This record gives sequence, structure tokens and C-alpha cells, in this order.
Amino acid sequence: MTDTTLHNPDRFMVDLRQILSQGKKRIGLLLGAGAPVSVRVNVDGKLDASGAPLIPDVARLTEIVVGGLATKDREVIDKLLPELGDNPNIETILTRVRRLSQAIGAAEVHGLNGIAFEELAKRICEKIGAIVASPLPEEPNAFTELVSWIGGTQRDHPIEIFTPNYDLLLEEAFERARLPYFDGFTGSHKPFFDPTSISEDSLPPRWSRMWKIHGSLGWEVKPDAIIRTGSREATQLIYPDHLKYEQIARQPYSALFERLRDFLTTPDTILICSGFSFFDAHISAVLDEALSSNTHTAVLAFQFKPLEEEELAVKLALRRPNLSVYARDGAVIFGVKGKWRPGEPPTEEWKSIRRTFWQSDTGGESQFVLGDFARLARFFALAQATDILSKPEPKAEDEAGETGEAEAPPAACAENA
Repeated sequence: MTDTTLHNPDRFMVDLRQILSQGKKRIGLLLGAGAPVSVRVNVDGKLDASGAPLIPDVARLTEIVVGGLATKDREVIDKLLPELGDNPNIETILTRVRRLSQAIGAAEVHGLNGIAFEELAKRICEKIGAIVASPLPEEPNAFTELVSWIGGTQRDHPIEIFTPNYDLLLEEAFERARLPYFDGFTGSHKPFFDPTSISEDSLPPRWSRMWKIHGSLGWEVKPDAIIRTGSREATQLIYPDHLKYEQIARQPYSALFERLRDFLTTPDTILICSGFSFFDAHISAVLDEALSSNTHTAVLAFQFKPLEEEELAVKLALRRPNLSVYARDGAVIFGVKGKWRPGEPPTEEWKSIRRTFWQSDTGGESQFVLGDFARLARFFALAQATDILSKPEPKAEDEAGETGEAEAPPAACAENA
């Protein structure tokens, strides 16, 4: 990153705030594993900024799952670890276990045959399910604030939420707010997955769409259907391993991924990513293909780490200018990589709005904070506040006059000082 390329976050926030408040655009959300990590709770499950993540990240999940297995299971995994490269996580462990379950049959590896490895994989999934089944805190939180924004605006198009997460936090937030949503299942006693209904848009725009593209807690595979049980068990997960790619051609996963493709190739759409690391190769490939084929689609990725640590997102954004990456210390906007530098606030009111996305860290250095899902959800919720967007746009300090395309929402400024 050169020191001469600068981006003004105010200019982007003006446009994004307007888009969020109007209800005119076709907006989608891609919420990855980082979303529940941003919600922190104490040992009693109450919100606590100094507490532990509501649902841990993959590294911590690996520690908890492996540590919670029986001694014999841990001994097997300890024998597998040297075969899995540096710092293997629960994804790579489960991948190896499932591959062995399919490949070795009656033969034995580390004292287990294929059936025994299959049973080990089930026990690992059960441990995962027990962790990601954490309920949504009763207090207002990031998920309830996101849903508050969704329900607070009359919309021309429904909000569509795509998530690889298995938890039920979004479902709980919608139901707590008494807002309707559709997830591809129909029926009341034992709702079954109906792939045909996913491709249609016959429901009113006030019905949000929620697509669990890797499956969910409470899904159960029957011989003739996938049903939603309403339980919090997790024995049928398509966890991020090789089986995800092998089974993606089956329902419901093929229909859900096709819905993501259709959304991204619909003209004049915006997909906002939060908590998504771009490590999931299958999802990233769909984004890449759609961005290439439809230049009128914009993907906005809000990333938690500094820009240099978001290598996969940055690499894709440099190749596809309709993907913008907004990181803690800088951004890639319209294919231009640069540092953040706010401009002169357009109004006195804007100063308070700026504090929702631009704050000082513990060392006193200001940074862009919407890579944190909790802060992004708060920004969404506050988009319904008094409209100040008819005031003049913020100008960047030492502006050199180089800006992004005005017709490509949301606009942002790339300056050369």
C-alpha cells in the first residue's frame, strides 16, 4: 500500500446511510462466523463487552471440541494431527476423519475402521452443535438491532440473508421481533424443504429471506426430504470440509447456492458481507463469478482486521472493482487500495454519525470499526435517524479531485495527496 493513496470514509458512509434508510435497493447480507463472535457474554449468558464470544471462532471451537472428546477419540486425533500440516483446525480434522470413514472400509487406520471413523465424525458434529447452539441473549444485541433495521423500513424488495452459520440467532431475532421470514421450508408439523419455492418471489417484500447455505441446527435428513425439526441438535451438519463440496449438488444445498448466484446476477443489487473471511472457497468462487458477469452488482465486505491481514478479500477486490473491502486501517474501493483519511465533516450533526464508524483504539489511533458486526448492526439500526444527507457531501482534506464513479453506488473517494 502506498502512502499517497487515500480514501475518505465519510463519503462512503453518506451513500450507505442513504441506501439503508430508503428501502429502495435490493440488499443482501452475507453473515459469516465472525458475526456471532462480535456478541460477547459473561458466564451467565448476559451481554458483557469484556466477556467471551457468544459463539467462538474456528480456532477456539477446535480447542473446545477436541478437548471435550473422550480420551480414546482424542488419542486418535492426536495421531492424525501430524498428517494435517501446520495449525490444523476442526475443519481439517473433520475432513480427514470423514475421508477415512469413506475410504478404508474394513481396514484399520490408527486402530479404527471406516465405520468407527464415521461414528467419530458424528461425535465431533455433536460437540460442534452443542457449542453453536448458544441462545440469543435476552438484552438488545447486534442481531436484534439488525432485525430492527430490517423491520423499520417499507421496502420495495425483501432483505435476503445468506449465511454458512448453523446457529439459530437470526431466527430467534426475527421471531422475537415478530417479523416474518422464509427459509425454504414449508409445512407446520415437520416442515420440509421445497427447492422450487426458493427460485420464486411470490411472498411480500416484508418477508425477509434467510438462506442457511451450509445447513442448520435442527435439520434432519430423511430418505425423501430434508425436514426442520425445531430442535437444536446438529447431527446433519455440512461442516466446512470436503463433504460440503461433494454434497453441494444435492438438495437443499444446490438450490441455496443457486439462489446466491441469482441474487448476485440480478441488476442493481448490493451484497454486504460481515464476519466473512473469504476462506470458504466455494462461496468466494460464486462471488467471483457473479462479480465478473454482472458489473451492476456491488459487494461491500466489512472486514475486522487491518487491510494487510485480509489477503483473500483484498486479492479478489483488486481483480473485481465492484467488490469493495473496508478494513480497520484502509480499503480497496473500485480496485484502488489505500489508507483511510476522513475529510471535513459536512455538518455538526455528522460528527456524531462519524463516531459510529470511526473511533479511537486503546492506543489513541483512530480507525474504521464497522468490520465488527456489532458496530455494523448498530450503524444499520441508526440509519433510520434524522436524514441529514441533503446537506453537502464531505470533502476530503487536501483533495486532489479524483473520485469514484458517481453512478456506482455506494460512491467512495480515492485521493492522491
